[in-house]
Amino acid sequence: MQTLPIGTIQTMHVSRKIDTGYVLQKDMQEVLLHQNETETELDIEQDVDVFLYQDKKGNTIATTKLPSIVMDTYGWADVVEVIPNLGAFVDIGTTKQILVSKDDLPLLEQVWPAEGDKLYVTLGKDRKERLLAIPATDGVIGRIYEVAPVELLNKEITGRVYHTSKEGSALITEENYRGFIHHTERKEEPRLGELVQGRVIEVKDDGTLNVSLRPLKQHGMVYDAEEILTHIKNSGGVIPFSDKSDPEDIRGTFNISKAAFKRALGKLMKEGKIEQRDGNTYLKE
Repeated sequence: MQTLPIGTIQTMHVSRKIDTGYVLQKDMQEVLLHQNETETELDIEQDVDVFLYQDKKGNTIATTKLPSIVMDTYGWADVVEVIPNLGAFVDIGTTKQILVSKDDLPLLEQVWPAEGDKLYVTLGKDRKERLLAIPATDGVIGRIYEVAPVELLNKEITGRVYHTSKEGSALITEENYRGFIHHTERKEEPRLGELVQGRVIEVKDDGTLNVSLRPLKQHGMVYDAEEILTHIKNSGGVIPFSDKSDPEDIRGTFNISKAAFKRALGKLMKEGKIEQRDGNTYLKE
């Protein structure tokens, strides 16, 4: 006999009432609905819609609190708890919080979602038939995104990160526009599920966006100059960098381009705060 699938909403028949709740029946199979899993009194012979999940003992349990996310249906779920080496638990709108396994999260735990972030997930099962929340892949997002208008160029945009990697971060906006943040266009790697605000630097032919989390050059120069000045002070007043340094060395240390580095150095030299000698940059007394 095929068992009723967990992670789905089923219409079941109230077979009988017991001390702890109700016994529901469908296709000759019975499932327990605990008293605390329903907000109303049910009648014998009544049909009721319930969501099925497994308890810690592996028993199939019913609840009348129906989630917005079920098997093969995607939706946004709030991250409610993150446990190192295990994963993140999300609220899908029912009584049971569902685990997003560490296997479906980034390798680096520092970019795992934090409590309050949101993940775009569906339900699936692991090898032991336990419910899991599965984050959407880029292919799934590719089926739902809307074509962005060219008028968005240079405009501020807000989106939530649904994929992150060393190469860059992918985001989706509330309008379902899909964007990509190249690693050179972010100072720090955003968390999976984090809400970020950036600037559209390109509207591509396929209607997707290239987004920058960096400020405009005139604002970024001020921030970069402050960061470099702090770095010099923390390095004993000298750093082995100048406007002739290798671009990759600059990016590896300051995470900015050589052009941005030179603009920031120029600002600091104009202000009389630093000087360059023999390939090094010194803090002026």
